[in-house]
Amino acid sequence: MENIKKLVHDGFLLIEKDKHVYIDPFQLKTAEPADVILITHGHYDHCSIEDIKKIAKSETIIVCTPDCISKFNSLKVKQIVPVQPGNKLKVHDVLIEVVPAYNTNKQFHQKAEEWVGYIVTVNGKRIYHAGDTDRIPEMKTFKVDVALLPVSGTYVMTAEEAALACQDIKPNIAIPMHYGSIIGSRADAEKFKSLAEKYCTVMILC
Repeated sequence: MENIKKLVHDGFLLIEKDKHVYIDPFQLKTAEPADVILITHGHYDHCSIEDIKKIAKSETIIVCTPDCISKFNSLKVKQIVPVQPGNKLKVHDVLIEVVPAYNTNKQFHQKAEEWVGYIVTVNGKRIYHAGDTDRIPEMKTFKVDVALLPVSGTYVMTAEEAALACQDIKPNIAIPMHYGSIIGSRADAEKFKSLAEKYCTVMILC
């Protein structure tokens, strides 16, 4: 999984040839400059302007939900692209599909907000970053190779719910996220691994 690097919380770096695609960068220590930055929604632990400033450059394209745009006024980047579920786009030759992310039994991420996850094609593999979400019916329609899934509970799926999401999505590989920083622990990732391995290979990256 050398093309997928887990950062902190929900943050990931995907490497497509010479392109660096960040998703929800947060609490970055060291970082390569970004070609593309994908933001799932405007909560501070996903749309962290302090971290985005560390990796943004003049040719960076930021893809985000509309609620994030006002935070980027001071950035000198090539383009800011607002998106909503259902959008498909190609950014710096990287294919990106925008999918829904929302809560079904809590109020932190409501469907009406139109916050998102992303399916990004990297080196021919379709990688799904779920964003902050519960197990939602749309997951059964996703065709992906790798699923990056939140497991901490409270704001998102529990480890048990994320394992059932693997049954819906049927990825080859699942990687847990949304633990080890604000909420959730390595124990949540380990529990997810033990439950989800009947459906797919599970890798805990950090």
